[in-house]
Amino acid sequence: MGNDKTNMIIAVVLSLAVLLGWNYFVSAPQVERQRQEQAAKQAQAAKDGPAASPREGGPAAPVAGTLPGAPGGSPALAATREEALARSPRVRIDTPALAGSVALKGGRIDDVSLKNYHETVDKNSPRIVLLSPTGSANPYYAEFGWVGQNAGPLPTGDTLWTAEGDLLTPQKPLVLTWDNGAGLTFRRTISVDDKFMFTVADAVENKGGNPVTLYSYGLVSRWGKPHTQGYYVLHEGMIGVLGDQGLQEVTYDKLAKDNPMGAPGTRGQSWANVTGGFLGITDKYWAATTIPDQKTPYTGSFTERDEGATKVYQASSLGEAKSLAPGATVEARQHLFAGAKEVGTIDGYEKSLGIKRFDLLIDWGWFYFITKPMFFALDFFYKLFGNFGVSILVVTFMLKLLFLPIANRSYVSMAKMKAVQPEMTAIRERYADDKVKQQQAMMELYKKEKINPVAGCWPVLVQIPVFFALYKVLFVTIEMRHAPFFGWIRDLAAPDPTSIFNLFGLLPYTPPDFLHLGIWPIIMGITMFVQMKMNPTPPDPVQAQVFTFMPIIFTFMLGSFPAGLVIYWAWNNTLSVIQQYVIMRRNGVKVELWDNLRSTFSRAPKTAKAKS
Repeated sequence: MGNDKTNMIIAVVLSLAVLLGWNYFVSAPQVERQRQEQAAKQAQAAKDGPAASPREGGPAAPVAGTLPGAPGGSPALAATREEALARSPRVRIDTPALAGSVALKGGRIDDVSLKNYHETVDKNSPRIVLLSPTGSANPYYAEFGWVGQNAGPLPTGDTLWTAEGDLLTPQKPLVLTWDNGAGLTFRRTISVDDKFMFTVADAVENKGGNPVTLYSYGLVSRWGKPHTQGYYVLHEGMIGVLGDQGLQEVTYDKLAKDNPMGAPGTRGQSWANVTGGFLGITDKYWAATTIPDQKTPYTGSFTERDEGATKVYQASSLGEAKSLAPGATVEARQHLFAGAKEVGTIDGYEKSLGIKRFDLLIDWGWFYFITKPMFFALDFFYKLFGNFGVSILVVTFMLKLLFLPIANRSYVSMAKMKAVQPEMTAIRERYADDKVKQQQAMMELYKKEKINPVAGCWPVLVQIPVFFALYKVLFVTIEMRHAPFFGWIRDLAAPDPTSIFNLFGLLPYTPPDFLHLGIWPIIMGITMFVQMKMNPTPPDPVQAQVFTFMPIIFTFMLGSFPAGLVIYWAWNNTLSVIQQYVIMRRNGVKVELWDNLRSTFSRAPKTAKAKS
C-alpha cells in the first residue's frame, strides 16, 4: 500500500513538474521574447518621430493607439440602457440568433443581444446582452471606418449616417451613406448571417479633384473592466491570432502594465505588417472580434486608454494605405463576430471564411490536442443520447476501455506487489540498518517476480491530462452551459446546487461557499473512500491518517467544481474499483476491501467500550 500511494504521489508531482516546466522554460520565454521584439519596434517608431493625427493628415501613416473608438469626451451616463439607445436613430437587427440595432450616429454595431441564451437556466430570464452603446452602464461596441490624409472630414462616432431601409436581416442588408462635403462619398453595406457574423463593406468614392490616401480600420471597444471569472485556467480579455505571430492573449490587468503608445494616456502593444487572423475581446462564453481581410497586411493592436476615470479597452486593426484618385472608388471588406463561442459555429467560420486559427477563440488550453477531441467525443454521444451527463458516463467508460491494457498491467503489478508483501516485510526487517542492501534485495525480488514497482504510476499519469481536458471542456465550452443531467442537476457546468448543511434544501438557509457540499461531491467522496479501502492499511500511522482524510478533503474541494466533473470522477472511481477487484481476484490476491471497511467502522465502538 505504501509503495502504491508513494507512486501515485510521485506521478502527481511529476505531472505538475512537466506542466510548470513547460510554462517556465517554453511558454513564458516565448511570450517574453515576443514582448521584447514588440517593445523594440515601438522604440524604433518613437525614434523615427511621431506620426500624424489620423484626423488631420500629415506626412506619415497613422499608428496603433491613435484610432478612434469614442466621441470626444466621455458621454453622459444615461438613466437606463434604453435611454442610451434612444440617443441615436437606429435600424433594427433581427436574425434567428440576434436581436438589436445599428446606430445611425456613428454607424456602429452597438446593440446586440443573443436570442437563444439567457442569464439563468430559466428560459424566461433575461437574454444575454453582448454589445451596448456609449452612455450605457457598460459600453461595448464595434466600429469600422477610415482614417487618412488630405481627405477632409472623415466619419467619426458622432457622424449621422443616412440609412436605406429600416431593418437588417440575413436576407436584407443595410446600406448607410454619408457625404463629407469635401468630395468624398462614403457607402457602408452591413450584412449578417443567421448566426453571429456581420460583414461590413466600406466603399469610398472620390468626387473631388485631388487624390487622397485612406486606411481602413476595424475595432472592438469596451469601456470599464468587466467582471471576470478570475480562474487561471480561463483567459478573459484581449485575444487574437495575428498572422504568423500566433495566438496572443492579454488580460485586462496585464494590458494596464504595457508600454505607452500612440495617443496620450494610451498603453498597449501592436503587431505591424501581419496577414490573416482576428483580434477582439473574449469572455468565458461570448466574444466580439474584428476580422480583417485575410489576404491583406494590417497592423493589429491591443490598447488601454484613459477616458476620464474610465479605462477603455480596445482591439483594433489598421489596414494598408489605399490611394484614391479623383473619380475612383476603393472598398474595404471586414467581418465582425459578435456572439456565443459555439464550437461548430466557430469551426464553420474558420473554414468558410478562411480565418486563420479562428478555433483558438475558444480557450482549449495547453492540452488542445486532447481537449478538442474530448469535446467532439462528448458531443457525438450527446447527439446520440440527448444528455451531456450520459455522454460523460459513456466517454469515461470508453476511456477506461482505451487505457485498459495500461491499467491491467498496472493492477497486475500491484497485485503481485501485494502477494510478495510478506517477503518485502522480511527484507525490511533483515536489513533494517542497511538501506543499500535493503534496496538491492528489493530489486532482486522485483526481478525474480517480474514486478515493475513504478507501474502503479501509469494510470495516474494517463488520467491527469484527460482529467484536465475534461475539466476544460466542461468549464469553457458553451455547449455545457445550462446542460442538464437528471434530477436536481440542471447545469453540468455549475456546482451541484444542493448542500448537506441545509439538509439539501429542506432548511431555509444558504451555507457559505466553503461549506457548499452537494450530493454528487458526497457520492464522489464515498467512491474515493471505497477505492482507497481496496488496498491494505499503510503500516505508518501518519500515512494511514493522511489517506483516511484524503477522501474528505477531496469531497470538500470538489464541492465547488462543475457537477459534470464531479460526476465523471465518481463514475471513474467506480469503474476503477470494479476493474481492480476483478484483476486482483484473477491473480489470486486477497481483496482487502471488506476487511478494511469492517475494521474502519468497528474501531470507534471498540475504543469507546475500552474507555468505559
